[in-house]
Amino acid sequence: MKLDFALLNAIVAVANAGGFREAARVTGTNPSRLSDAVRRAEQQLGVRLFNRTTRTVALTDAGKALMERLQPAMSEVDAALDAINRYRSTPSGTLRLNVPVSAARLVLPAIVPAFLAHYPDIQLEIVAESNVQDVFRDSCDAGIRYDECLEQDMVALPIGPRRQRFVAAASPHYLQQHGIPQHPRDLIAHNCIRGRYASGVMPEWEFERDGEALRVQVNGALVVSVGAAMDLAVQAAIAGSGIIYLFEEWLRLPIERGELIPVLEPWWLSFNGPYLYYNSRRLIPAPLQAFIDFVRAQASYGYITQ
Repeated sequence: MKLDFALLNAIVAVANAGGFREAARVTGTNPSRLSDAVRRAEQQLGVRLFNRTTRTVALTDAGKALMERLQPAMSEVDAALDAINRYRSTPSGTLRLNVPVSAARLVLPAIVPAFLAHYPDIQLEIVAESNVQDVFRDSCDAGIRYDECLEQDMVALPIGPRRQRFVAAASPHYLQQHGIPQHPRDLIAHNCIRGRYASGVMPEWEFERDGEALRVQVNGALVVSVGAAMDLAVQAAIAGSGIIYLFEEWLRLPIERGELIPVLEPWWLSFNGPYLYYNSRRLIPAPLQAFIDFVRAQASYGYITQ
């Protein structure tokens, strides 16, 4: 029995994603096309592979039996094609990176344009989100994380600045009206612009000075989504809505222009910069290997700063 390779790909995509809509998002197609492909596959095979309701799409016993054999075979096909890719003068294919929004804004702009110019046959897809739980979500090949988020069996490669800081700042108008905090605990009486992760957690503000570490649960009228709405938080701080605590690189220009005034500078928290990381037990596809080599070359030429 023969089945078109595209139909097999559709089956695997829907099974892995758990639905047509999510599979379409991951593969860059549309749900109706995937649904039609699965329907044609079922007609040719003469068995139902998925049980469909208005809310769920689940494999039947026949579908599970097929996936047990099909998934390893498809992975082997991908590996075989990627092995051929290494003989090209320049690698091609798609590289998907899962990164925090801060990395998309502060780290990748110094890397991505030059990488794409050097490897014109690679398509780079960046999945930037504040809820950075699983690097391999959305079929990503690698991700950028900070060291406290690294998992076992991962190779970590430094990328971007090696030391970073959080900076507390507010507008001149706000400080004139409400005064300048002299100690992190003074923030309790101030209007602070807070961030909330997709998980619902609103992190405390962390400070450190001469070995003394402090965590402060601040309050304020404005709460924004970490990552996606941080530019709004910066503009609100510039307009005098409160004190902001954010990556130094994110606030550098407003501070240099005098739109924001640094506060509590001796207490600013310093931490290790981010890492590119990927699974050491997986076959490294050619586009990812090219990106790894490119990042390492940048480090050797001094583009990764101290």
